[in-house]
Amino acid sequence: MITDREDLVKIDKISNGVNKEIIKRHFSRYACYYDRYSTIQNICASKLITKIGANSFDKILDIGCGTGNYTKLLREKFPEASIKAIDISPQMIEIAKEKLRDEAIEFIVADGETIDFNEPFDLVSSNVSFQWFEDLEEALSRYKRLLNKNGVILFSAFGPLTFYELDRSLKELLGKDATISSCYFLKREGLEKILKYLFKEIEIEQKIYKENYNSLSELLKKIKYTGTRGNPLNKKTFWTPKIVNDLEKIYTKRFRDIMATYEAFFCKGVKRALKKSFSTD
Repeated sequence: MITDREDLVKIDKISNGVNKEIIKRHFSRYACYYDRYSTIQNICASKLITKIGANSFDKILDIGCGTGNYTKLLREKFPEASIKAIDISPQMIEIAKEKLRDEAIEFIVADGETIDFNEPFDLVSSNVSFQWFEDLEEALSRYKRLLNKNGVILFSAFGPLTFYELDRSLKELLGKDATISSCYFLKREGLEKILKYLFKEIEIEQKIYKENYNSLSELLKKIKYTGTRGNPLNKKTFWTPKIVNDLEKIYTKRFRDIMATYEAFFCKGVKRALKKSFSTD
């Protein structure tokens, strides 16, 4: 059971937007644990790299590189490419540098959503980080401008069905206003609308992954150590031992096991001319 108040995960009440400082703090604080708990993220990375196909890229931008697991796959597939790898967390970047020990990869501590360059890239890619962006349309528009002719954007992102079992159990225990960050992730329709607007050719593939846990505490620990939080908190309810106990009873009654769903979208776009802006609302 999780009992250390300093380390307790907090329940998010409904609010809009994403708090980058919270995201940065969480990823930085638990960077040393990330690789131990990032099973699904690594599965997504392995799936994403296969979507590149037989393309050859000389200049690559990796957004939200984390501890470098997907960056490593990019290096293995494109051993001669110039790679810039960006992450908002200095601690994540340090781990990635130590892990890859590749002087040909330039690691940069920055917010990948707002960073800009004066040089073009053949591929802009990201593994399960875009769900934390405040304005994905604007970010993808910026990345498109960074792409060479026939350049490619390739990314994976978690969808709103991620942890839906936890969300439903929370609502039953605490009421309809209790929610989790993943409820605000873009649906397939939103991603498709943005990509069709920006890119000449697009592909979107949805995958559902399931993972079982021995206890609710184990699931909460995984969520905490992989940084799967980020919405600003209007009201804060701590995961006290009683809440965890009560929630686990509801969870197992409703779903039998402590099992979590991860919805992942694998998205690809090829550059084309920009049109008038639109809203995904």
